Amino acid sequence: MLEYLKLTNVGPAPEMELAFGRRLNIVTGDNGLGKSFLLDVAWWALTRSWTGFPALPSEGKNAAIQYRGLERNNETRLVTSTFRRSDASWPIDVQCPPVPGIVIYVRIDGGFSVWDPARNYWRDDPGRPAAYHFAAANVWEGLNIGPERPCEGLERDWVIWQEGNKPQFKVLESALDVLSPAGEPLRPGPPKRLLIGEGRDRPTLKIGNDIVPVALASAGVRRVLALAYLLVWAWHEHRVSAELLGKPAENRVVVLFDEPETHLHPRWQRTLLPSLLKALADLRNNAGADPQVIVATHSPLVLASIETHFDSRSDAWFDLDLEHSAIVLRRRAFVRHGDVSNWLTSEAFDLKEPRSLEAEQAIERAKDLVQQPSPPLAEVELVDSLLRGVLSDVDRFWVRWSFFVESVRRRG
Repeated sequence: MLEYLKLTNVGPAPEMELAFGRRLNIVTGDNGLGKSFLLDVAWWALTRSWTGFPALPSEGKNAAIQYRGLERNNETRLVTSTFRRSDASWPIDVQCPPVPGIVIYVRIDGGFSVWDPARNYWRDDPGRPAAYHFAAANVWEGLNIGPERPCEGLERDWVIWQEGNKPQFKVLESALDVLSPAGEPLRPGPPKRLLIGEGRDRPTLKIGNDIVPVALASAGVRRVLALAYLLVWAWHEHRVSAELLGKPAENRVVVLFDEPETHLHPRWQRTLLPSLLKALADLRNNAGADPQVIVATHSPLVLASIETHFDSRSDAWFDLDLEHSAIVLRRRAFVRHGDVSNWLTSEAFDLKEPRSLEAEQAIERAKDLVQQPSPPLAEVELVDSLLRGVLSDVDRFWVRWSFFVESVRRRG
């Protein structure tokens, strides 16, 4: 697991420092402030590889990345890498690699990255890949790396596991059931031929009374199917590889998840993260230390969904803000807000009102009038008309405003 990360003169801010919780970590903030960037650097600190373009320092400044991870023997070591401009690299003492367990990065573009110590570190051959990077299409169609084909892809593996009655399929069924939205279970159907002239059957889902090929599922369903598949695939393949190498398999897992709310209905957004924690526990059969999950999100429903699960002893919330043209990262105390709309006006999202922009502007004018000792009746009537055009009849603001308007009218 990752315990600590500090960035100096690299990324959108001069300095960012995070002391991670050992289980669940949430990162919030506006667009462009560095949420995904922090996940990218966390992936590098855990795996010493980049999912794409490496981090680059601020122009003309010396840059460093420091991190500390908890390893198998429960020892920690602070590692510092200083950017080397001669070859645009982040060198590290190769004699001291971290072994955080299996690392899975669920990227915003529909792709995944997987780091497996058995296949990406314990192997001695010079051709071993630094990690497995799946574009969205590779998740479904399979992954080739040079002459090797380490993954057959969701569509082929699903059918192979199902028709062969493999244990992986039972684990996949369980993961899909846990990750399903409330009241709408994702249940595998029988394999089915989809196209004339195609020489293979494809996986399906039972949706109501219909059998639907997964290839035709919605974007949200496909993202969750891909998540369930990659969890099962990474877990199973690590165990196979560890056995071939004659080494004990890892039970530790770190998951980096960028915007889990993407493509999902609000009903699903408020269950996915707790479901992921349960799916990881089931996958590992609760063996060893808790999995570590680091999530970047824009969704108040995602934050509301963890209110009954968040434990300040093992979890952390980090918030990015733009203040006086500078990006500031803070670890905030997690407070339950109950109503999801209260999250919109919390420090996580900083909205003045959980309403439309027009309603917010009208309410701001109304509040200004309420503060005045003798507001002009004409102005009050004008704002009252504006409010009636943007607020619903049952908006809670009417209770306060209606009393105020009547008092002004009586004085007038």
